[in-house]
Amino acid sequence: METKSKLHVGLLFGGNSSEHDVSKRSAHNIYDAMDKDRYDVSLFLLTRDGFVLSDAASRRVFDGEDELTVAAEEQTKVDASNPLAPIWNLSQAKDIDVFFPIIHGNLGEDGTIQGLFRLLKKPYVGSGVLASAVAFDKDMTKQVLTAHGIRNTKYLVLTPENRDDYDYATVQAKLGDNVFIKPANQGSSVGIHKAGNEKAFDEGIADAFRYDYKVLVEQTIDGPEEVEISILGNEKPQASKLGAIRVPDSDVFYDYNNKFVDASGVTFEVPVKLSADLTAEITQMGLDTYAALGLKGMARIDYLVSKDGVPYVGEVNTLPGFTNISLYPQLWQATGISYADLIDRLIQLGLDEFKYQDELAYDFIPLDDHSAASTYKPKN
Repeated sequence: METKSKLHVGLLFGGNSSEHDVSKRSAHNIYDAMDKDRYDVSLFLLTRDGFVLSDAASRRVFDGEDELTVAAEEQTKVDASNPLAPIWNLSQAKDIDVFFPIIHGNLGEDGTIQGLFRLLKKPYVGSGVLASAVAFDKDMTKQVLTAHGIRNTKYLVLTPENRDDYDYATVQAKLGDNVFIKPANQGSSVGIHKAGNEKAFDEGIADAFRYDYKVLVEQTIDGPEEVEISILGNEKPQASKLGAIRVPDSDVFYDYNNKFVDASGVTFEVPVKLSADLTAEITQMGLDTYAALGLKGMARIDYLVSKDGVPYVGEVNTLPGFTNISLYPQLWQATGISYADLIDRLIQLGLDEFKYQDELAYDFIPLDDHSAASTYKPKN
């Protein structure tokens, strides 16, 4: 029997979140970095309305054709009455060995696409369904961190049901004069506002509710330094060196615009020079956070470090960006792992985790014989 010489990787990107175009940039970089002598790569672009394009159509968009035009053309080729129509094009790629999702935000980081891979019985890069979903939800993340004694900022959760209970004065008494407002399930600073008065608070809450029905209101940290760390691995993860983000004084925080639209005023210190004690504390907090959330493959963890040197875990990104200015690969390069090697390691971690999970067995009791249990091990 002929031995397969290359791994067939399905690279999924796009999505219906605000980070659609960011994901496309990440996918370009990953694709270009992959060793084509080791990998055959099929591209699958998930359009903004949730339709998976074929490899051929995805490559057309990759090469610069208008996505909306290509998507409209491709959708006419699929039977819309088929309940699997949105993902039908995945069936065109035969013998996928491992999926590499780089869909940031909704559908990619919230456990949705991971559930699809499980149904398909295919290995994939990154965390599983539960870990992805919990890490994507800022409220659930903070609940887990707090339960494990990992420092994070004080906060309140607002929903449409309790919104009237939290006017600015009430929040001010609990969290202080200045607060950050964030949709619980969004990324890249979408819908995020800093408020220091009633008008800004009300406007920020109203905007945040456009993106989620659960909104976090967080305590601000005095003059914070934004520090980030990259984590890589499964059961025995490793941590990168630390990096810092410097935003212009005119910007309130590291928002979507200065992340992806105009980063000319943003500088990165990679690696950042911090005291040995603070570096060790942040690194351990990162590894503890990774373990507490049950993450696998990769994550970028963001911190706020107060003026007096106290670090707080801010957010956890389970499918961080791989654009030219993304810190996840930059931090690994500073640590000694090249971009191409990082891709290789992530793919292998996905294969390892699939094998690890495949070794689990399940016990079933047949309905016609309650006295005996049969052990069933799924075959993939």
